[in-house]
Amino acid sequence: MMEEKKQEVSLPPKYDPSAVEKDRYKFWLEGKYFEADGDKGKDPFTIVIPPPNVTGRLHIGHAWDSTLQDIITRIKRMQGYDVLWLPGMDHAGIATQAKVEAKLKDQGQSRYDLGREAFIEKAWEWKGEYADFIREQWSKLGLGLDYSRERFTLDEGLSEAVKEVFVSLYEKGLIYRGEYIINWDPTTKTALSDIEVIHEEVQGHFYHMKYPLKDGTGHIEIATTRPETMLGDTAVAVHPDDERYQHLIGKQVVLPIVGREIEIVADDYVDMDFGSGAVKITPAHDPNDFEIGNRHSLPRILVMHEDGTMNEKAGKYEGMDRFECRKQLVKDLQEEDVLFKIEEHMHSVGHSERSGAVVEPYLSTQWFVKMQPLADAAVDLQNKQGEKVNFVPNRFERTYLNWMENIRDWCISRQLWWGHRIPAWYHKETGEMYVGKDAPEDAENWEQDNDVLDTWFSSALWPFSTMHWPDTEAEDFKRFFPTNVLVTGYDIIFFWVARMIFQSIEFTGQRPFNDVLIHGLVRAADGRKMSKSLGNGVDPMDVIDKYGADSLRYFLSTGTTPGQDLRFQWEKVESTWNFANKIWNASRFALMNMGDIAYKDIDLSGEKSVADEWILTRLNETIEQVTKNTDKYEFGEAGRHLYNFIWDELCDWYIEMAKLPLYGEDETAKQTTRSVLAYVLDQTMRMLHPFMPFITEEIWQHLPHEGESITRAPWPVVREDFHNEAASQEMQQLVAIIRSVRNIRAEVDTPMSKQVQLLVQTENQEIAEKLEKNRHYLERFCNTNELRIATSIEAPEKAMSSVITGAELYLPLEGLIDIEKEVERLQNELEKWNKEVERVEKKLSNEGFVKKAPEKVVEEEKQKQKDYLEKRTKVETRLKELQS
Repeated sequence: MMEEKKQEVSLPPKYDPSAVEKDRYKFWLEGKYFEADGDKGKDPFTIVIPPPNVTGRLHIGHAWDSTLQDIITRIKRMQGYDVLWLPGMDHAGIATQAKVEAKLKDQGQSRYDLGREAFIEKAWEWKGEYADFIREQWSKLGLGLDYSRERFTLDEGLSEAVKEVFVSLYEKGLIYRGEYIINWDPTTKTALSDIEVIHEEVQGHFYHMKYPLKDGTGHIEIATTRPETMLGDTAVAVHPDDERYQHLIGKQVVLPIVGREIEIVADDYVDMDFGSGAVKITPAHDPNDFEIGNRHSLPRILVMHEDGTMNEKAGKYEGMDRFECRKQLVKDLQEEDVLFKIEEHMHSVGHSERSGAVVEPYLSTQWFVKMQPLADAAVDLQNKQGEKVNFVPNRFERTYLNWMENIRDWCISRQLWWGHRIPAWYHKETGEMYVGKDAPEDAENWEQDNDVLDTWFSSALWPFSTMHWPDTEAEDFKRFFPTNVLVTGYDIIFFWVARMIFQSIEFTGQRPFNDVLIHGLVRAADGRKMSKSLGNGVDPMDVIDKYGADSLRYFLSTGTTPGQDLRFQWEKVESTWNFANKIWNASRFALMNMGDIAYKDIDLSGEKSVADEWILTRLNETIEQVTKNTDKYEFGEAGRHLYNFIWDELCDWYIEMAKLPLYGEDETAKQTTRSVLAYVLDQTMRMLHPFMPFITEEIWQHLPHEGESITRAPWPVVREDFHNEAASQEMQQLVAIIRSVRNIRAEVDTPMSKQVQLLVQTENQEIAEKLEKNRHYLERFCNTNELRIATSIEAPEKAMSSVITGAELYLPLEGLIDIEKEVERLQNELEKWNKEVERVEKKLSNEGFVKKAPEKVVEEEKQKQKDYLEKRTKVETRLKELQS
C-alpha cells in the first residue's frame, strides 16, 4: 500500500483559479505522472494528439479537442491503464512557409534573397518560437501529455518514415510522376489537393462566342466562364450523336484573336442538351478538357505563368494578370463581333484554403498517389467487425466512405522549401530519374527534386511514425500501436482521418485507432463561424485568465453532444466558474469540520443516518452513470450527472444535513459523518478530476488521502455494500416534505425564520415511523414550533396543504399569516385584476381596434385577457378559502 500523505493546511476562504492553477502543472510534470511507464502488468491505452500547426498559437477549437483527449486519458490512467498520450506538432508546409515569408517581407527580404538553406533555418527558428508558445498553452490547459515522447513531423525519425513510405509506394507503382491538371494557387505558387480547395458560389458570367469555320461556311457557337483560357484552346468538341454537328466533325475552325486552326472533334463527354451543345477544349487549363485532349491526342498549350499572369503563349496579353486579361479580351472579342452575348451566371469557384486566391486549373508536372487500391483496402476494412475503425457518432462513417468510394488520385508534391523534400533525383546529363531513401552514390552528378511533400503525407503516418516505425521491433510500436482513440473535428475527416487509415492499413496491416471521436466546430454565440474578418474569435488563454482553465474545460467538454457544434457563450463559462466556487466552498466547509481525521481513520462501518445512507447510494449511482457515459464519450451527460450530484445533492442537501451531527454532542455520529464526508468528497473529486484537474487536485491534497497525486488515484467504483434503496426512498420523502413546506412559505410570503406548525398525515404506520425517526431533519429544515406525524390527523379548517407520495401536509394558516391583513391584501389585488380584465375586454369588444390593429397586437391583448382572468380566479379562490 502506498504511503499515506499528510494533508495540507485548510483551503483559502476565496476560490482563486490563478492561485490554484499556478504551480500545479509543474508538480505533475516533476512527478512524471503523465509518462507512460511501460508496466507490463497494466493494459496499454494510447492517444496521439492531432498535431497543431507551428503557425501560431492555439485557438478555442484546439482547446476543445485537447480537453476531450485529456479527459479520456486521465480517466484511463485512474482506471489502471498504462496511458500514453503522445504530444507533437506539425510543420504545416504552406501555412508556415507563408508566415515566415510574410515576416521576411516586413524586413525587406524574400526567400530567394536568402536561398533555400538559409530560409529553412529561418523556418526552424519560427518553429522553435511557436512550439514554445504551444507548450505553454498546453500547460495552462493542464494537458496530461507525455513530453518524453514528443514528436515533430519534420524530426529525424519521422523523416525516415516518410522516405520509407514514399519509396515503398513508388516501387509498388502507387506513386507516379506525371503531367496533369492540378489545382494551382497563384498566390503561394503551389499545387493544392482537391480538399484544400474551398468552393464558393460566385456571381459570374457566361460568355457566348462564335468560332468561324475555316472554310468560310459559317461558325460554331460555344460558351465559357473563363474566356482568357480560349488562348490555349486546341479543339472544339461536340457529341458524336448530335445531328446538328455531325457534318462538321473533322472540320476546322479558326481560333479568334489567335488565328490558330483547331479541329472539331466528337466526344461522348459533351452534353448535347447544355447550351449550344459545342464546347471549347483547353487541355492545359481544365481537368475534363485534359482527359478529352488525351483521348484525341490534342496538344496542351499553357497560357499562364505560375503567378496567374499571362505568358508568351498569350500573345499580346503577355504579362497581364489573368483577370485583367479577361477584361481586355472580352472587349477585343466584342469589337471583332465574336462575343455576341454575356449572361449572368452563378457558379461554384474554387478558392485556396490557405491564401483565399481563386484556384487555377493548371497543367503541371507533379507527383501523385494512385488512390484506388489504397481506398479499396480501407473500405474493405469497414466490413470487418473487430478490425474496423469505429466512428463516434457512427453517421460520420458514411461521410468517410462516400469520399473513399469516389476518390481521385492525390497530388502530393508542393512547390515549397519547407517540408519533406521529395526523395527523387535527376541525372544532370542524362535526365535519368532515381528514387530512393538516400542520394545516389555519385551525388555530385544528380540534382534532387526541388518540391516537397504535402503536409498531410507526413501527418498521415502520425499514429505509427511517432512510435518509431519503420522499426517494427521498437518497444513503443509493439506496445502502444494501434492507438485506442483519435479525437478530431469533422472538418478534417478527408484531410487527415481517411489518409491515416489507408496508410496504416498499407504499412502496418492494421487500423491506426479503434475509435474516432468526432466533434464539431466552436462557433460564436450567434452560431456564426469564428473568423478574424468577423472579429468574433475567442482566445482560450483570455478565458483562462478570467475564469481559470477548469471553468473553460468543463464548459467545452460538457456543452454539447458528440459530432455537434458548440456555441461559445461567456455566461456559460461564468456559470461553470460558479460551479467551481460551489465545490470550493463546500469542500472548505467539509475540511473545516473534519478535524484531524486521517485516511486510515475513515470508517464507514458504523451506524449511519438516513442522509449518510442516501448520499452513499447517490454516489454509487453517480459513479455508475459517469463511468457509463464517459465510456461512450458522452461527456455532456456525464457532466450533467456530476453537476446535479455535486450541486443539488451533496452541497444543497447532504452538507446541510451533516451540520446537525457535526455541530451536535454525539461523538460517534460526528465521527461517522466526518468519514462519510471525507469519503464522498474524495470519490467526487476523483470523478470530477478529468474535467476540472486543477481544483480537484488542490482539494484532494487537503483531504485525507493515499498516494501523491489524484492523477494516479484509482477511479471510483460502485460499492454494493453502500447501496441502500430504502434509505434513498426515505430521503426522497424527507426532501419532498421540506421542499413543499418551503414552497408554501414562498406562496404566502412567510420567511424561513418564522416558526410554523406542520401536520403530516401518512398513508400507513411504516411511513409514519420512518418520518418520526427523522423528525429532527423536518424540525430543522422546516423550522417548526410544532410537528405532528400520524396516520390520522384532523385537517384544520383554514390551512395550506400539499400532497406528496405517501403523505399529505397541512400548515394551519393561523400560524403562517395574519389572516385579516392577507384578506385586505387579496381584496386590493382582486380590484386590480378586475380593472385589468375590464380594460382588455373593452379593447377587444371594439370592432375598430380588432379590424385595424395588426394581428400580432390583437393576439397580445387576447393573451393578456387570458392571463388576467387566470390571476383573478386564483385571487378569488384564495379569498373564499380565507373567508369561509
